[in-house]
Amino acid sequence: MPADTAAPLSSAPNGPLLIAGSIATDHLMTFGGRFADSLVVEQLDKISLSFLVEDLEIRRGGVAPNMCFGLGRLGVRPVLVGAAGEDFTDYRSWLERHGVDCDSVHISTSAHTARFVCTTDSSMAQFASFYPGAMAEARLIELAPIVARVGAPAYVLIGADDPEAMRRHTHECRTRGYAFIADCSQQLAFGDGDLIRDLVDGATISFSNEYESHMIEQKTGWSAAEILDRVGMLVTTLGAEGVRISRRGEQDVVVPAAADVTAVEPTGVGDAFRAGFLAALSWGLGLERAAQVGCVLAAYVVETVGTQEYSFTAADFAGRLEASYGADVAAEVVPHLT
Repeated sequence: MPADTAAPLSSAPNGPLLIAGSIATDHLMTFGGRFADSLVVEQLDKISLSFLVEDLEIRRGGVAPNMCFGLGRLGVRPVLVGAAGEDFTDYRSWLERHGVDCDSVHISTSAHTARFVCTTDSSMAQFASFYPGAMAEARLIELAPIVARVGAPAYVLIGADDPEAMRRHTHECRTRGYAFIADCSQQLAFGDGDLIRDLVDGATISFSNEYESHMIEQKTGWSAAEILDRVGMLVTTLGAEGVRISRRGEQDVVVPAAADVTAVEPTGVGDAFRAGFLAALSWGLGLERAAQVGCVLAAYVVETVGTQEYSFTAADFAGRLEASYGADVAAEVVPHLT
């Protein structure tokens, strides 16, 4: 494996990583029967049903904590930027135990942490609700006081969140000269062209999967080349095919997915890739190594139920890097693993 010479910056970033985005918990229940057996078609306008569920799983989620958890697992201490309710106490403790700076999380005095509540029956039919709650208050967060506390950021990642919060953070990054990363993800389906153009234009990096990249083109009205004229780098995840990194005037960097992955649950895989990619950049590694670290971290998530339930040792991680990309790659990354 040749040396990785594709570095994104003239010098390695040396400031903290600010990760802004939704903070949420998922409440997942299972009903042993079928919802359809309890529905009276002629009475749907008067529906009133209660189902006795068999189990309840409460999973930690939200794009920002998912990424922060992955960064913490790799020994990088990210700064979580988002809004939660007073019920965030246990979640905060979990994240802090795993190396996440939660001191800048905005705590609402009137709303609970955002929550996804879903019941799935034996036929995989679902009844679900999403409560945004405190997430709406993320628009009240100013980045400057956070930067005053932790220092000038290497990057501010602006992930899916309250749309006005995303817009505010993006504008503040432009005004104050903070390098920012656009990661619209779930908000692409709801945002209009004006919002998406505003969030992407001027980003140092834009993250998306392949479907989202086409959605960005469709909603902004910009071609892939025009988007690349407005951002420093496009990082496009390709599922089982790996990842493609595009830069204006440079040959694409294409990295295959990690080897020998047994897929169990895909939720949170993209967040884990971003965490691994940014961790490697913070170590001063080049783009190819960053993508390889991201792909290996993503493999741990896809093999686990839950977005923050995986664990590994430095030796485990190095072993997977070597199995997927070779001993030279593992040797280059190992000094940074803790």
